[in-house]
Amino acid sequence: MAKRGGFPGGGMPGNMTNLMKQAQRMQRQMEEGQKELETKEFTAASGGGAVEVTVNGKKEILSVKLSEEVVDPEDVEMLQDLIVAAANEALRKADEANAELMSKMTGGLGGGFPF
Repeated sequence: MAKRGGFPGGGMPGNMTNLMKQAQRMQRQMEEGQKELETKEFTAASGGGAVEVTVNGKKEILSVKLSEEVVDPEDVEMLQDLIVAAANEALRKADEANAELMSKMTGGLGGGFPF
């Protein structure tokens, strides 16, 4: 006798339906979390607070604040370095928040599935 279909006992289709529902729910939660993350702001400073950069979760620079004492026409290179350092740290914070969101949403799966 030949078996019809690949699901003995008919149990697998129900499990597959549940799995699909869970995947859809997870996708909605990830989309909501991503939208929320995009509106968050991440600020970092360098030069002992002389330079402050704020970015959003979409990795767009929102503002750069400079203390007067750091604006030295004789040493523009130092100011440039401080801005880059602060911007990179703010972006790192945004990346960290994104990774945390993904980890929370996937339950630490890390993208690896056993099949």
